[in-house]
Amino acid sequence: MSASAPGPARQLAAWGVHLLTASSVPAGILALRATVNGDASTAFLWMAYTIAIDAIDGTLARAVGVKQVLPWVDGARLDDLVDYFTYVVVPVFFLLQMRLLPPTLELPLTVLVTAASGYGFSQTAAKTADHFFTGFPSYWNIVAFYLYVLGWPLALNAAVIAFFAVGVFVPLRYIYPSRTPTLRGLTVTLGIAWGVAVLWALLHLGAPGARTVTVASLAYVVYYFALSTALHVHGRG
Repeated sequence: MSASAPGPARQLAAWGVHLLTASSVPAGILALRATVNGDASTAFLWMAYTIAIDAIDGTLARAVGVKQVLPWVDGARLDDLVDYFTYVVVPVFFLLQMRLLPPTLELPLTVLVTAASGYGFSQTAAKTADHFFTGFPSYWNIVAFYLYVLGWPLALNAAVIAFFAVGVFVPLRYIYPSRTPTLRGLTVTLGIAWGVAVLWALLHLGAPGARTVTVASLAYVVYYFALSTALHVHGRG
């Protein structure tokens, strides 16, 4: 073995990162099972797990240097496969199973969301070199959470779904919360606060305060879209 070859500990760490990414798949399956059982809280908690893993696995992969340690495993491709399942398939099934869409629009909206997200994940500029997402980054699990908790009319839910699905094709640059340089510290701090608020709402789903906390958490969503739009318009990163 050459002197520059990674040692067993680093190889184990690299495999560990890939396994961490892949762990979102069984979590997604458990979210599907909870959805079938009508257990929205558990379904969302499993979806929250997948979001948390997605938020940290890239940082861990870069820290370990998985591309250099395991060059024959494409971590980016694995991440995209996992994310399409957990960010698109699982929440769309939740929307259908929980009857959050008008019956006559369920099939058209399912086709629109899954096809649009397939395009979004496969485009070469899905993630830019300066750390932006191109087009709405298929946060359908988050959309499903808000539509479920807020309890809007089905027609309004359908309009929201259609709006964001079309947004996948609009080349607006959305910030990558943990990597876009501008206001990164503020974005990450607010993102953690948002995550804590959403987790509290999930653990108290159905309680009187859950909806209030969920509405308050929309402030971060507004911040995210406002900052993304401002940086896109001014061409900054």
